Amino acid sequence: MTVVVNAKGASDAAGPSMGPGRGVVFIHSCPRAVSPHVEWALARVFGQQVSIDWADQPVAPGSVRAELIWGGPTGTGARVASALHAFKQVRHEVTEDPSPGREGERFSSTPGLGLFRASIGVHGDVMVPEDRLKSAVVQAALTGESLAEEIGRLIGRPWDEELEPFRCAHEGSTVRVLHQVV
Repeated sequence: MTVVVNAKGASDAAGPSMGPGRGVVFIHSCPRAVSPHVEWALARVFGQQVSIDWADQPVAPGSVRAELIWGGPTGTGARVASALHAFKQVRHEVTEDPSPGREGERFSSTPGLGLFRASIGVHGDVMVPEDRLKSAVVQAALTGESLAEEIGRLIGRPWDEELEPFRCAHEGSTVRVLHQVV
């Protein structure tokens, strides 16, 4: 079940009135023993108690998953991602929707890859600044890697590839999860 959390001082009603910033937190996998600590970290960000409705994560036995919709001041998404990043074993994604005068943001984190951040345009596309594209061209030329691989990293493809099984494996999903297949 999705939980709605409003930062202290934001409206209690879910929807556009929650505050100038709003988004979603997907905790794809969290060791069960760590889950109370995640709730406490989120409570510090939101300024109030956060009670998450955890569900088992079939891709990682012993782990749980959750989804939160949040509202609060702009920049809250970055503060949430920073708080969750302290838990290196937690796979998560945090989004903040675009707001007037501000692009949106997406943060993805995995134990093996670390934290990824991207600006998100009003249509949901990852926005890559010109200087980062120029740097990717230079990096590809220096390392001999393909430009497509460099651009893939710029848009977060390695994080998407690692997180995709965790996104799909939940109750009602058509994905079948097989454990200990030989």
